[in-house]
Amino acid sequence: MLYKTRGVVLNSVKYSETSVIVKIYTEEFGLQSYMVRGVRSKSAKIKPALLQNLSLVDLEVYFKEKKSIHNIKELRPGFVFTSIPFDMKKSAVAVFINEILYKSIREEESNNALFEFIYESIKLLDLESDTIANFHLLFMVQFTGFLGFFPKNNFSMQADTFDLQEGLFIKTNQPAELLLKMPESQYLNYLINTSFDNLKTLRIPSALRGQLLESLIKYYSLHLPAFGTVKSHLVMKEVLR
Repeated sequence: MLYKTRGVVLNSVKYSETSVIVKIYTEEFGLQSYMVRGVRSKSAKIKPALLQNLSLVDLEVYFKEKKSIHNIKELRPGFVFTSIPFDMKKSAVAVFINEILYKSIREEESNNALFEFIYESIKLLDLESDTIANFHLLFMVQFTGFLGFFPKNNFSMQADTFDLQEGLFIKTNQPAELLLKMPESQYLNYLINTSFDNLKTLRIPSALRGQLLESLIKYYSLHLPAFGTVKSHLVMKEVLR
């Protein structure tokens, strides 16, 4: 059957001289793979630019249960970026967010709340006119809420050390690889209680921002067994420095 849905492009790989297989996180069907034939030919109806990672698209697709690769009848821009492709910092953040999404999302079913969060976050990154230095950190923290391991909001002076394994703040004087001490735990607490609407009021020192990023990547790897290794954050850290 033919369906209309919105989608976020996460990955594309060459299938033949003119065709590609694209992974798209869709509003109606979750994560799905689509064959796009002729996209690399001069007469292509679907242009390669529309299949760039993190592109927001409107789709008409054929869908059949238990089929691993589906077909696209029509694909159009759902939102046209005005800054991400032209702003080095935003581009670096977008590449990183795309990698986090690609390594985290596995579900092949509709999740409207998750889709809306991803779609609107990407739009917000493109439209943001203030600093985006902490955007990726807040995105990672909020994304955990949809993945099932949002940090427990129990920070206090009596519980000021975040346990990456347990996902909560504890009181301890013992140093350990999976424990975040002050002030890193305090800034994580700030992120837990921050929204994108007031992100510009959050100031995190550059060195501490890098530590928080590494800690959040470790947090993901602990709670998502198939998460793997992240590489794009190394470039992003240099660009945002």
